[in-house]
Amino acid sequence: METQQEPQRKKDRKKLPGDLHNWAKYSGMAFQMFAIILITVWGGNKLDELADNKTPVFTIILSLLGVFAAIYTVLKDFIRKK
Repeated sequence: METQQEPQRKKDRKKLPGDLHNWAKYSGMAFQMFAIILITVWGGNKLDELADNKTPVFTIILSLLGVFAAIYTVLKDFIRKK
């Protein structure tokens, strides 16, 4: 009996209006980019502290990798088909 009600529940869900849907999608992407870059910079900073580096080598490398990873994830989301 529950399987018959499942498709009906999906039909009953209301969809967000176009503008609100786009706003939620793109703000989520921005937050995701920010989180990726923040985590990689924090990790690079911690590695530099552990290695006792005078120059922030790990911070620079990981922050650049974080930026590229963030751009990759956003482009992957843009290219993904609906």
